[in-house]
Amino acid sequence: MKRFLLILIFFSGFSVQLISQNEQADSTRSKNSFFEDVDFGGGIQLSIGNGYTAVGLSPSAVYGFSDQWASGVSVTYLYVNENLYNFDYNIYGASTLVLYNPIEELQLNTEFEMLNVHQKNGEQKNQYWVPAWYVGAGYAISKRGAIGLRYDILFDKDKSVYRDAITPYVKFYF
Repeated sequence: MKRFLLILIFFSGFSVQLISQNEQADSTRSKNSFFEDVDFGGGIQLSIGNGYTAVGLSPSAVYGFSDQWASGVSVTYLYVNENLYNFDYNIYGASTLVLYNPIEELQLNTEFEMLNVHQKNGEQKNQYWVPAWYVGAGYAISKRGAIGLRYDILFDKDKSVYRDAITPYVKFYF
């Protein structure tokens, strides 16, 4: 019985060491391939209307799980000017996003964003948070680039930073 326990302990320790070495090799390999599959880029936002201008920049990093699926994070800065009501907005935020290309020419996407709005109307200032959940579709220019439209499911005409729930977008990743 003692021999059996010693042999069992010996082989258990030996197999744990082999598994540990194998996991080390896999973690080194996965770190290299992880960053090879990360694309950097982002979006440009532009909306111009009757007395309304919105200009924004959203740098992002996305990880490509496959040729069809990618997911990532983004930060956003947006400047909005409404001449009609004499409002200026400086907006900062962050988001998570998922991209899906079911066919080469089509990119579907969803993005959840939290924005911190700094509103100025003459001398009055106001600050508040606005959530947005976009679903969109666009023409895929490249593997990770697209031009399209997105719809804000959580659109609130009194708080949202855009006039409409539907906004155009341009996104590129390299």
